[in-house]
Amino acid sequence: MLRYSTNKKSVLLALISLILFCQEASGASKRDFRGAWIQTVFQGYDKRTTEQNQSYLRSLLDNLQATGINAVIFQVRPAADSFYPSPIEPWSRHLTGCIGAAPARLWDPLQFMIDECHKRGMEIHAWLNPYRVTASANEQLPDNHLCNLFPKRFVKYCKRIYFNPALPENRQHIVGVVRDIITRYDVDGIHFDDYFYPYPSNGEEFDDEAHYRSSGTKLSKPDWRRRNVDILIESVHQTIAETKPWVRFGISPFGIWRNNTSDPEGSATSGLQNYDDLYADVPRWAAMGWIDYQIPQLYWETDHQRASYRVLCDWWADHGEGRHIYIGQDVKKTADACELPEKLRQIEEIGPERIQGNCWWYAGNLPAISAQLKEKSYSTPALVPEYLWKHVEPADKPGTPVYKDGKLQWNADDHASKWVVYRFDKASDVDVENPSAIKAVTYRPEFIPDCGGCYVITALDRANGESDHSSPVTVSLP
Repeated sequence: MLRYSTNKKSVLLALISLILFCQEASGASKRDFRGAWIQTVFQGYDKRTTEQNQSYLRSLLDNLQATGINAVIFQVRPAADSFYPSPIEPWSRHLTGCIGAAPARLWDPLQFMIDECHKRGMEIHAWLNPYRVTASANEQLPDNHLCNLFPKRFVKYCKRIYFNPALPENRQHIVGVVRDIITRYDVDGIHFDDYFYPYPSNGEEFDDEAHYRSSGTKLSKPDWRRRNVDILIESVHQTIAETKPWVRFGISPFGIWRNNTSDPEGSATSGLQNYDDLYADVPRWAAMGWIDYQIPQLYWETDHQRASYRVLCDWWADHGEGRHIYIGQDVKKTADACELPEKLRQIEEIGPERIQGNCWWYAGNLPAISAQLKEKSYSTPALVPEYLWKHVEPADKPGTPVYKDGKLQWNADDHASKWVVYRFDKASDVDVENPSAIKAVTYRPEFIPDCGGCYVITALDRANGESDHSSPVTVSLP
């Protein structure tokens, strides 16, 4: 069964709907996930110096901030390698041109991106590809690579190499990578994309028959493969819960779960199926509470013959399973087809109780639609939605901010992860449900005003729950 209804989940859904209804009743919702993917595979990082790469990323983030993006999904593990100094896996060839080689001027791209995203008030989610080891057919791995040390743990398929999802030691390895990242880095989320078992190609069979036969399972082979992936996802969830329970875990699956010709619960489509071809039952993971959001990749045209965006958007809106749904959008395809207004209109009609935002593939293409987004949908700032099911300590209301030497400062509560700065013309205008009053989200308890007015501060806890606002302070500027 696809659905796993429980009283607890029903209560959560009711709470989400009530909060969003109240926000809508007072005007436009100020809660909206506005994400963008920054991929690192074949993006020229290895052709630039450290300084040039840092300049490139700063410029990219500046453009995202100007558009209204509030969350960045940054690819840090493209293929069993790393865009950060890892004690577990080698430096990425996509960063330096040679797997295992450190940057000529040493830097930590992940820490750099955390600092730069948080400086701009954006969340950062570390994006990992779990099973992929090589991204192209001609890659050579060094003798000391895990794949060469333990070749039986890997499968070669369509001239590319993958971790065998059936093996417990491979799951432990991947979970260890996640644990290392969240232990050493202040990331807001961990993100896996659509690559689980590899996409089928040319009728070639993924060579895991011997492991299936020796497993002793009574499951069919497809169910056994799905169970292998289930175990990984549950293990990552458990690791996050034990290490930093506030860190989000999200998946961006291929846009079709199942066609309704395969399952009456499926969508009215006729394309490749996540469940049957990639062995990933992503809505189930949400229903089980293992993940916090799904970003289905709906990269097709509105009325695509086999995979209609319109049909799939409605389908996924009904299958959040008590967790968030953000729609994965292809910027170039949407801009080329002139479909942005229609796609956003459909999401607006569905409403924020069923779809809580969008994520844009990919960040480098976003300028093509930035002006359109800023004109309407992103005309006012927004906060990333609250994760009501996360068990965190709520942040206290900030004390009255003090304006001194051109800077607002306030007390930093231990349970606050960041703060929201609001500006109004006068104290009687204070209404923190008005998103147009948001001046900034800051990860530091300070802010430099660029105009006078009445300012109040709220604190956001680790699950994005918002505190009551501080007492107002009036700032007068020349």
